[in-house]
Amino acid sequence: MLVNTTYVRVRYADTDKMGITYYSKYLEWFEVGRTEMLRDIGFPYTQLEKEGIGLPVSEAYCRYHRAATYDQLLRIVSAVKTLPRVTIRIEYKIYNEQQELLVDGYTTHPFIGKGGKPVRAPKSLLDVLQPYFQADPLELPSEGANGKNGKTK
Repeated sequence: MLVNTTYVRVRYADTDKMGITYYSKYLEWFEVGRTEMLRDIGFPYTQLEKEGIGLPVSEAYCRYHRAATYDQLLRIVSAVKTLPRVTIRIEYKIYNEQQELLVDGYTTHPFIGKGGKPVRAPKSLLDVLQPYFQADPLELPSEGANGKNGKTK
């Protein structure tokens, strides 16, 4: 299993008239989580684009537990629990500074090739992901090079 952590701070523009984070912002933060996860494992989204592959969102789910407010530092935890085939499902949890769960959810993305046709996950991505699904969790580092990523089986 691949698990990655990144952080965002709630900007004033992220909040609504009631002073809480507008509901759709959490889906944007899911995107931040998944793009940073790919970048942190050495396979940025731009690499998929160079290979002629897109990852549109085909399904998104978000369950709200608590509201985030202006200037809070949020921790986004993103996880891939199974090796992808023709789709990849990424699960998310977002926590506030008090470690309270704000939202959890997931997105599902088909691999789309040129012409808009579904394709299998590229071998180049599978090669990068494979170690996270085979290694003994005690042999993997608990944090990535930047000190923010927990990668476990």
